[in-house]
Amino acid sequence: MKEIITLQPGDKVPAFSASDQYGNKITAASMKGKWYVLYFYPNDDTETCTKEACNLRDNHAALLKAGITVIGVSHAPVESKLKFTKKYNLPFILLADTDLKICKSFGVYGDKLFMGKVITTIHRITFLINDKGRIEHVISNVKSGQAASQILDLMKK
Repeated sequence: MKEIITLQPGDKVPAFSASDQYGNKITAASMKGKWYVLYFYPNDDTETCTKEACNLRDNHAALLKAGITVIGVSHAPVESKLKFTKKYNLPFILLADTDLKICKSFGVYGDKLFMGKVITTIHRITFLINDKGRIEHVISNVKSGQAASQILDLMKK
């Protein structure tokens, strides 16, 4: 199994463009000047992905107070993102990376051992990106139920 290689702190964010759950285009250029997280997750409305999204939802006010915009990314289409948003009342952006271009450019798409089998999927990795469009931190050991505190703890450093 080949190890995936993700972008690292200090790296410039690759150019990206995708539609959010409401059909709005979100780009790397449109996020410049803002601190944000891109959190990558395998799929909408699955157990662990829902746990992570709901943790970010429940702590959204604290993340906003810290000056962080939350953006989730997976391969599911816009319709799935909207359904997921409505079902769990998610107050943040979810991008539909249907062609996996964003996932591949960040190095989060690759092989993973899952239930005894090697699968090719999106890895659960979060990038904290600064207002200059550079990666500040990479969280590769995301704990779904503590995703927001993992991000907020990095902002204190």
